[in-house]
Amino acid sequence: MDNQSSYDSMMGGMAREETRTLKSTTAPGSATARGSAITRDSGVGPEEGAAVPATRAWAVRLVVVGIVLSALNLRPAITSLGALLEEVRDGLGMSGSVAGLLTSVPPLCFAVFGVMAPRLARRFGAGAVVCAGMVAITAGLLIRPYTGSTVGFLAASALTLMGIAVSNVLMPVIVKRWFPDRVGSMTGLYSMALALGTAAAAAVTVPVTEALGGSWQSGLAVWAGLAAAAVLPWIPLVRDRGAAPAEREAVRGVSGHVHARVDGAGPVRQVHARVEPPRLRITRSRTAWALAVFFGLQATAAYITMGWMAQIFRDAGVSAGTAGLLLAVTMVMGVPLAFVIPRVATRLPHQGPIVIALGACGLAGYAGLYLAPAAGAWAWAVLLGVSNCAFPLALTMVGMRARTGAGVAQLSAFAQSTGYLISIPGPLLVGVLYQHSGGWGLPIALMVGLMVPQMAVGVLAGRDRTVEDEAAR
Repeated sequence: MDNQSSYDSMMGGMAREETRTLKSTTAPGSATARGSAITRDSGVGPEEGAAVPATRAWAVRLVVVGIVLSALNLRPAITSLGALLEEVRDGLGMSGSVAGLLTSVPPLCFAVFGVMAPRLARRFGAGAVVCAGMVAITAGLLIRPYTGSTVGFLAASALTLMGIAVSNVLMPVIVKRWFPDRVGSMTGLYSMALALGTAAAAAVTVPVTEALGGSWQSGLAVWAGLAAAAVLPWIPLVRDRGAAPAEREAVRGVSGHVHARVDGAGPVRQVHARVEPPRLRITRSRTAWALAVFFGLQATAAYITMGWMAQIFRDAGVSAGTAGLLLAVTMVMGVPLAFVIPRVATRLPHQGPIVIALGACGLAGYAGLYLAPAAGAWAWAVLLGVSNCAFPLALTMVGMRARTGAGVAQLSAFAQSTGYLISIPGPLLVGVLYQHSGGWGLPIALMVGLMVPQMAVGVLAGRDRTVEDEAAR
């Protein structure tokens, strides 16, 4: 069966499931039918014990399309810059240390802005926040190549990364809430699209730049078109918030005032529905901390790879175009594995063995970069690509380590914001070590030294327990 047939089958299955739900929950005279107005307007969902009307099939399709297009845009702003980092440095007069700072901007923005995502989603709805995030990515990608200064470039990059940050946090929430029985497969689809966008930007940025006359500004700005396309599927979901109460329920409790006939016969009266969110003290959970540190260390490795690996190969005598292709190979390894790993992880009681396998690939790849960076370049690119699949594994564990949508929202915000804070010094330190040592020996030793604790905390985060239980104890 080809990809289109698989997609149509999946969509058809979702639509049939929604139809069955609608028929079973809205029979004439049933309590669910009489109370459906309350549920529809208040946003009360199954976790609060109220019945939820069936989500329209078109909304489900839009969510799937929105998730895929959004995921495609969560890394091109970073990997396209990695492919042209030398040209950007020359064009803006950056030193190695400033370039290291530039590669540290993504995790800094993800930490600062990501923690705001649950609060924004409570106020405006998760779909609306992701839509605004895609708008911010589009604007930042259009502006940053033409600012003409390092400060302006950093500021426009921060705007782009702000949009990426809120979407990073809310994607697991949207997946958990809209597809609670398909967390593994939908996280895999999202991660696969993210890896595809990452690899595509690394592979084609240099050729596209050459086709556009050799201007690095045009080569970076072209990715704004893909970001603009990702805005479109979220627009109907922003306006039709009543049809998607699940988005809001995933990140907050609900309070509201609605008018409905409760008994089907009496006059219309006002009903006050209020459901308090669970008071989850996420910092009391050891699993939450382990997952946050694991997320931070894998993010450190990923951003060092995206920001510096092409330069490592170029310094070893590899051409700029080939170095971009090698980075693309590293990123494209996540396309199949990002779909497979979450599905395997959800079937295992403990995700520790996957953590160890991915870490071992990373250690082997770093050893190869140190011993023979040019001779075995393709092998090292593949090994590091496998190692970078710790990211979809971390996202999957976010969905597995909490029972409720509200718990996933808190855990996602905590793990990602704390994790990205942890990852900030890594890329910057690599730039400083590279500039002052004149080679890649010390930076690669740093990468190896960070992989060992990543494996240890990943094993702890993979244990079969939930943050709600730990926080309660």
